[in-house]
Amino acid sequence: MKKTLLTLWLCAFTLLVKAQDASVEKSVFGIQTGVLGIWINNESRLSNSLAIRSEIGIDAGIAAGYNYDRNYIITAPVITLEPRWYYNLKKRESKSKRIDGNSGNFFSLKTSYHPDLLISSNNDNVELISDITIVPTWGIRRNIGNHFNYEAGFGIGYIRYFEKENVTIIDKSDVAVNLHARIGYRF
Repeated sequence: MKKTLLTLWLCAFTLLVKAQDASVEKSVFGIQTGVLGIWINNESRLSNSLAIRSEIGIDAGIAAGYNYDRNYIITAPVITLEPRWYYNLKKRESKSKRIDGNSGNFFSLKTSYHPDLLISSNNDNVELISDITIVPTWGIRRNIGNHFNYEAGFGIGYIRYFEKENVTIIDKSDVAVNLHARIGYRF
């Protein structure tokens, strides 16, 4: 009888522990790289399905077109603040899929600032004009093993350029596209 009661109690305790709500992690710190850059990031929990991601990194870009005599590659710093809503954590958990490290699908409002600091370029005459972008984005993050992950996302939003002295910008605002594919390491 004691063994039966102990077994029932352990089963009930297991169900109670499993009954907790699926939630983003309290804090996730990592580094990611993609085709055009490298970034260090941190995600902090705001609620069970909402996190705020802060990120600093180096973006790379390619300038090409009829205005240029050749293609130019530039790298510049970027600072990003991005609230993320992980909308499918409960569904993933109910299907026994991983949600650790905030593995799931998300909607976000990616806000990035590029200061006018040019780190490198293959042309000495290239000058960077600072900008801010606000891009609603849909994306996914999945884990590979215990520490590695990959992430992909897409969004279309708004970019605003800031004029510098002696520089005239015809269109100060434009359409911005966020298309990213990254692989990362979670500490």
